[in-house]
Amino acid sequence: MSDEKENQADWSELVDAPENSVADFSSASPADIEQFADSVSGSKAPLSREERKKLDAILDIPVTITMEVGHAKISIRNLLQLNQGSVIELERLAGEPLDVLVNGTLIAHGEVVVVNDKFGIRLTDVISQVERIKKLR
Repeated sequence: MSDEKENQADWSELVDAPENSVADFSSASPADIEQFADSVSGSKAPLSREERKKLDAILDIPVTITMEVGHAKISIRNLLQLNQGSVIELERLAGEPLDVLVNGTLIAHGEVVVVNDKFGIRLTDVISQVERIKKLR
């Protein structure tokens, strides 16, 4: 098996993680990410030195990922009356997918999973780049 196929197999194991696990990309090196990006985009040409520098410049930029269960609007009067045990009804129905936002931009939908006593989210639908760009306008 060639190195390229082996690397794609490694990434597919992360992406196609079993149902009760969450893919962990935290240990991926920039070279791994580059190979993954090439395999997804179908590009066979290696990145130039300048392109690699540009990619390296953004790989360490922190982003905030938020999973939004739902939201509700209430008056300040009702807000001030909340105490322990109060229930706030959300607009989202039980069983509906959660929104996954990166820096406030919707990028996917998913469902909650529990892995080793920690919450995680399994992505069920990733918003295409075209749709994300349309929402920015």
